[in-house]
Amino acid sequence: MPFFDAGSQFLGLDEPPDYESLTGAACRPISPRSATPMPTPSTGRSRKDWEQLAATLRPEGRAFIGGKLVGSVAGRTFGDISPIDGRVVTEVARCDAADVDAAVKAARAAFDDGLWRRTDPKTRKGVLQRFAELVRNDTDRLALLETLDVGKPIMDSVNVDVPLAADCIAYYAEYADKLYDEVAPTSPHELALIRREPLGVIAAIVPWNYPLIISGWKLAPALLAGNSVVLKPAEQSPLSAIRLGELGSEAGLPPGVLNIVPGFGEEAGKALALHGDVDMVSFTGSTEVGKLMLRYAGESNLKRVAVECGGKSPHVVLKDADIESAAAGIAWGIFYNQGETCHAGSRVIVHASVKDALLEAITRVTATITLGHPLDPATRMGALIDNGHMTRVLGYIDSGVSQGARIVLGGRRAYEELGGYYVEATVLDGVRADMHVAREEIFGPVLTVMTFLEEPEAVRLANDSIFGLAGAVWTNDMNAAHRISASLRAGTVWINTFDRSSPATPFGGFKQSGFGRDRSHHAIDKYSDLKTIWTAYR
Repeated sequence: MPFFDAGSQFLGLDEPPDYESLTGAACRPISPRSATPMPTPSTGRSRKDWEQLAATLRPEGRAFIGGKLVGSVAGRTFGDISPIDGRVVTEVARCDAADVDAAVKAARAAFDDGLWRRTDPKTRKGVLQRFAELVRNDTDRLALLETLDVGKPIMDSVNVDVPLAADCIAYYAEYADKLYDEVAPTSPHELALIRREPLGVIAAIVPWNYPLIISGWKLAPALLAGNSVVLKPAEQSPLSAIRLGELGSEAGLPPGVLNIVPGFGEEAGKALALHGDVDMVSFTGSTEVGKLMLRYAGESNLKRVAVECGGKSPHVVLKDADIESAAAGIAWGIFYNQGETCHAGSRVIVHASVKDALLEAITRVTATITLGHPLDPATRMGALIDNGHMTRVLGYIDSGVSQGARIVLGGRRAYEELGGYYVEATVLDGVRADMHVAREEIFGPVLTVMTFLEEPEAVRLANDSIFGLAGAVWTNDMNAAHRISASLRAGTVWINTFDRSSPATPFGGFKQSGFGRDRSHHAIDKYSDLKTIWTAYR
């Protein structure tokens, strides 16, 4: 399949990215020690270069089922629109219940055949390692597909999203020959084996904000455990998922083990969640749709469900905090990826005595987070996913102002002439806990600011949310840091940093942010089950 002209070469960096500081669900280039922006690695490519490469791109829009690229059964397609300029990138197969059924049947046949689930650990490890390497070697194509699909800066796609997806697959590959079954204590004349077995057919439904990274989170442990997978990407971002299907097949996954069904949520996603031969749904997305996943499981075959949903993560800033470090962590933590991050630190709860100094510092940091064309290597904040979402974000800003908040920074649409969907980095001060902007997930570049006077009030405000995905505490008092972090109802709490993580740490939330964990060895548990084999002998 043609991609670039013959003169194109694989993207190479002058220096390798600092993976220690570029790890996590929504990593931003922050030094782990100083929390200051890291320089963007130079690739030697300009915006014009990337635009020329994009012009030669021939994205694949067909579904990937049973090891083959196929059109939808009904022959329908939909236009994949880039948020960069509102143009159609390509036509994509509009899969529905018939296509989902074909994919599930292919996955079930592959599972029952056992060619993958019975593969010896060394072979399975080798296939997943090759899969990871193929992802790395396809950085140019995957990065462009990601940026064209979702509007994120090309340098983030190159330096964060693609390598982290590859790293995740490689991380789980290493578990293939390191997972042990158990022998339970019994009487001398009995033997009780506890075996870990794959569940069967996994439906992985992923969102549009980090398509590659979150696909890696779900595919890698599910495949490691020996399952077959049907991956349903968001309709806004199908292209990198289809490419992953091709690369997985090239790596050696047997036909039917990995299937990709693009399409709309109400057609393909609902059909997949309701399918009676799917053993588990692993879902990342909005809380509203997460609740539907639970309903669909109950209405069908009582399939297992793991959901990672929305967030409204607080930053608690005490009066003794390092203001400059806090400002950098806060600004990058909300404006990275245009604020389209489930655990984005969208709420600042700051001691009243240092609020003005913090706002001034946040404004200085935000000035370095350049909003611009996503194919420009200097851009640090790109386009929102589509016109509807942009309108929603701007509506929240208007709502905040109408309820009494004050715009400190931004608040407007930008680059309308491009035809895409851009919103300025926005800071709202004077926010009350009862405002919509303080309670509801905006999923855009909007930071709200509230103040407190005493620590118990800060904890109460931080926990005053239906969400519990993440949070942060900024202070030089480690007693206070651990006291507050223990009090926050969140799946991850950072102290004097934000968004630091690795494949070795679990990710997920409390309350209506969902349940189940992605990443780490804990994720393997949800894609497998335990079988006891009890033998009596003389």
